[in-house]
Amino acid sequence: MIYRLILSIRNARYKGGRRSVKAPVPTICVGNITVGGTGKTPHSEMILRMLLSGDRWGSRSIALLSRGYKRRSKGYQEVPFNGTAASYGDEPLQIKRKFPPVTVAVCKDRVAACDTLAGQGAELILLDDAFQYHRLKADLNIVLSPYGRPVTEDSLLPTGRLRDLPSRLYEADIVIVTKCPYALDEYEKCGMAKTLGFESYDPATCVASHKGRSQLLLFTGINYERPVPVFEEGDSRYTYSQKLVLFSGIADDAHLRSYLSDTYKIVEHLHFPDHHAYTRSDLRALRRAMRRNPTAAFATTEKDAQRLRDLSKMPQELKSRLFYFPINVDFFSDEERNIFADKLSSL
Repeated sequence: MIYRLILSIRNARYKGGRRSVKAPVPTICVGNITVGGTGKTPHSEMILRMLLSGDRWGSRSIALLSRGYKRRSKGYQEVPFNGTAASYGDEPLQIKRKFPPVTVAVCKDRVAACDTLAGQGAELILLDDAFQYHRLKADLNIVLSPYGRPVTEDSLLPTGRLRDLPSRLYEADIVIVTKCPYALDEYEKCGMAKTLGFESYDPATCVASHKGRSQLLLFTGINYERPVPVFEEGDSRYTYSQKLVLFSGIADDAHLRSYLSDTYKIVEHLHFPDHHAYTRSDLRALRRAMRRNPTAAFATTEKDAQRLRDLSKMPQELKSRLFYFPINVDFFSDEERNIFADKLSSL
């Protein structure tokens, strides 16, 4: 109740855009209402791909701005291609390595950082996880809600996983239901719209309505790609093993575990906190798992791979069998993809 009161007072201060400022260039915010596990990073990557391949922004200067959660560096920093997760954060580094032409920056003060990026020539800025940053008013707010745990059926911290009021969902311009298990039909989409509190939803136009305010309601799923070695020394022969040790430091790896269990027997599963900085003690735990399972491959997430590369004393026998499974997200229909692309082009 105390947390809800604090959030209500804080949100009321910025209601209607008061006390908020806009950046000098168009901004797109990708955020959520939960503490993690909605797929912000792969959705940011999807948006960058769509922007870079489109006519409107493909030849323009695009930047991505993140806070750089748990980074050691201070102030405004631009992420270099050969940077470390410890210095800049795992997610910003992952995006920079995937999109070298994009300027990726980290800064706690998003307003000042947007001014800096715009002054350096950025023509559009993608804001990673800035929906709760009320000082900056984005031109397009995208909020993610996981299919398996809709924000309207969750509760605030500490009993649930919500870090913001579920009613803020209706302040977004676009709501994307993420991690959908399969191609949903119209009936199932209408059911999810009702679960999320929308009074109406038109599957043909993807427009949902809440108390007279219209928003786009879209649906995405996850696709996994072939395993990639975390280190150059990776031996692809291990990927043909029928046994797998899975470990991760993300908010929710249930989707990855479900996917891998179709192909491998997961003999051990080690779960670390989100954005976990791996230590020598963790390496000893992995080596013990390796001794117990001498023929097993070791699988982790792409975000974890950024942090694992920071370790200077990774045993050679682990390097040879460490792999991550890249993921990408996409809409279930061309219609939804085109509607979303048109919205990006309208900025």
